[in-house]
Amino acid sequence: RRLAMKYHPDRNENNADAEGKFKEAKEAYDILSDSQKRQIYDQYGHAGIEQQGGFSSQGGADFGDIFGDIFGDIFGGSRGGQNRAYRGADLQYNLELSLEEAVFGTESKIDISTKQTCEVCSGTGAEPGTTLETCPTCGGVGQVRMQQGFFSIQQPCPTCRGKGKIITHPCKACNGAGTVDKLRTLSVKVPAGVDTGDRIRLANEGEAGENGGPPGDLYVQVHVKEHPIFERDGEHLHCEIPISFVDAALGGEVEIPTLDGRINLKIPAETQTGKQFRLKGKGVKPVRGGAQGDMFVHVLAETPVNLTKQQKELLQQLNASLKSGGKKHSPKSEGWLDGVKSFFDDLKFWAD
Repeated sequence: RRLAMKYHPDRNENNADAEGKFKEAKEAYDILSDSQKRQIYDQYGHAGIEQQGGFSSQGGADFGDIFGDIFGDIFGGSRGGQNRAYRGADLQYNLELSLEEAVFGTESKIDISTKQTCEVCSGTGAEPGTTLETCPTCGGVGQVRMQQGFFSIQQPCPTCRGKGKIITHPCKACNGAGTVDKLRTLSVKVPAGVDTGDRIRLANEGEAGENGGPPGDLYVQVHVKEHPIFERDGEHLHCEIPISFVDAALGGEVEIPTLDGRINLKIPAETQTGKQFRLKGKGVKPVRGGAQGDMFVHVLAETPVNLTKQQKELLQQLNASLKSGGKKHSPKSEGWLDGVKSFFDDLKFWAD
């Protein structure tokens, strides 16, 4: 078979040597696949085969008969294809979930349209009370032979599409297709911890098979919608919490949400914007197992707006008082100004 593919005429155009080797492979296959010819060959060699008239390069066995099982799948099926059962097509459904549904799991109802076996004709495509007739093109074989030079191949019959039978009186319910579109409502159990990109397989919920073949599967593709508060990162959760600059400076306590409910978070004095607090075990339990994730709270010190005249005056007094204290009140700001001064000093040095 390897040699037949290697020296096939379609792969070696105008190559007499390859054609000769291909014929030798044909002869070898003809002999080795026939126990009687093989016994004669073992005793008498080529002479015995030629005396029997079992093989010659000009006649005898047909290429399609000899190499049908080698090239059948390549050129469109094999003999008896009309009886072959085909598995139904797989389907996909995109399911949108809230973050809470994805984290804790849920059961969703989905409506999906699939091709199902016609109940009127039981999938035959023929009107009840009528029978399928033998295909006049292939004579019921389901295959037709195509001659290409000295090599012939078989391919599915174009009239019956390889089934060997044709429908003369199509079923009125399915128009001869053997399947009908049906809208079904399915229940999908979503396990806790799923995330965007995960798939849930519903076996045998796809399209119906052909010739008694099994149905395909339905794959439910999970997509988790954006949450107004939380952002998910695998098994971890992140959220941003605004606090007043007074709480950031003096410390305080704020109420924050978690997926399990509300908790109070203590804000230490002198907390800077961007400070991160980690709440262990307040994240997501992964669907494939493992430790539950954590929740990370990011603090944002909020600048007050819509100030009254009195409030502005108080802030100006506070600002003057802070500036008189020097670096001890604004260590990051003073450090940044020192860095800027050093940068410009370096520029002046290189310019000189």
